[in-house]
Amino acid sequence: MEAAAAATATLVGSSLHLHPPPSSSVTRSTVYAARPRLSFPIKHYSSLACSRSWNKRMVLESRRGIVVRASSSPDSTDPSDPIAPLRMESPTGQFLSQILISHPHLVPAAVEQQLKQLQTEWDTEQKKEELSASGTDLVLYRRIAEVKANERKRALEEILYALVVQKFMDADVSLVPAITPSSKNSSGQVDTWPSQEEKFEQLHSPEAYEMIQSHLALILGNRLNDSKSVAQISKLRVGQVYAASVMYGYFLKRVDERFQLEKTMKILPNGSDSEGSSIEKAVREDIRPAGDYLAVSSHLEVSSWSGGFGNRIKPSRLRTYLMSFDGDTLQRFATIRSKEAVSIIEKQTEALFGRPEIVLTPQGTVDSSKDELIKISFGGLRKLVLEAITFGSFLWDGESFVDSRYHFVMN
Repeated sequence: MEAAAAATATLVGSSLHLHPPPSSSVTRSTVYAARPRLSFPIKHYSSLACSRSWNKRMVLESRRGIVVRASSSPDSTDPSDPIAPLRMESPTGQFLSQILISHPHLVPAAVEQQLKQLQTEWDTEQKKEELSASGTDLVLYRRIAEVKANERKRALEEILYALVVQKFMDADVSLVPAITPSSKNSSGQVDTWPSQEEKFEQLHSPEAYEMIQSHLALILGNRLNDSKSVAQISKLRVGQVYAASVMYGYFLKRVDERFQLEKTMKILPNGSDSEGSSIEKAVREDIRPAGDYLAVSSHLEVSSWSGGFGNRIKPSRLRTYLMSFDGDTLQRFATIRSKEAVSIIEKQTEALFGRPEIVLTPQGTVDSSKDELIKISFGGLRKLVLEAITFGSFLWDGESFVDSRYHFVMN
């Protein structure tokens, strides 16, 4: 048990880095910053309360949001269990919540309707801006326009989230609920979720799933095939692993989409050892001591993704294809394109693991003495990582779907 905990702590701690500022000791909220380097400010959002039992649903309005209850059945353990940890709060998000509950297969059509409405509102505001007066009226108009822009951003975020949740529902894969003290079993273990690994495998191409197995090997190490051993791990570190894996899934889907297209067209480049060596050298040079916290950014570094170099990693066609990219192309593929997608990653992670309070010592290092520890099996960690990668993959799909109908992704 202690050996398992030590192995996990060492592994997670070595693969993920926080980036403390050089200033004196300070307590602050930050997202689960992970390698590759990216830090987010956290905003507070509670969970989307929807039922995991999708038959005979009844929606009840509560003061805190939409709560879904299903009629009791022998198969249902808790009919009010949420299907996703994040609660959608905008009018658009609450509308889509109800569609997710009653007719999840209609979510894409409902999203298109909402996007048309957003586009109409945007066009109307653009016309008003052209006709706006100067002086005090202009200041007031700009303030109103700013409020409406924030509302549109929230709506877009929750549209993306609804599309991701709908894809999990369509695949009959349940999302991990929020990890709270009440989610522990009698032994204090938090991971009481089904594995569903076979379902996850079907959601990715064979080439992408090879890369996912390599990612799991890098995270779990020699515990890759050990699903029952339980370890005590920092909740913050587990959150970092989750956030990093979401970003990895986004990156992997983006690369695999292009790979599958070029494979179909029979125009795949031929990989070479020299290309792999040059990328490996660039990657190793990029792994250096962490500096101060980065500003809010959707720009990711790919040193831990570009090839997954190491003795544990076996060659794969997709990795060979990835090694044919030049540095600029690789970095572009590892960039999350929209602020809305970045925001969904941070909110989903916070909804799962809570808001972390990072305490920094005068030396600029993270004080880990106040980290909350959770008991989790290596099988539970594996499930979390597979879910996170799939979440990132679905996020790429949802972002592309929305952008094809309402252009919001910046080049």
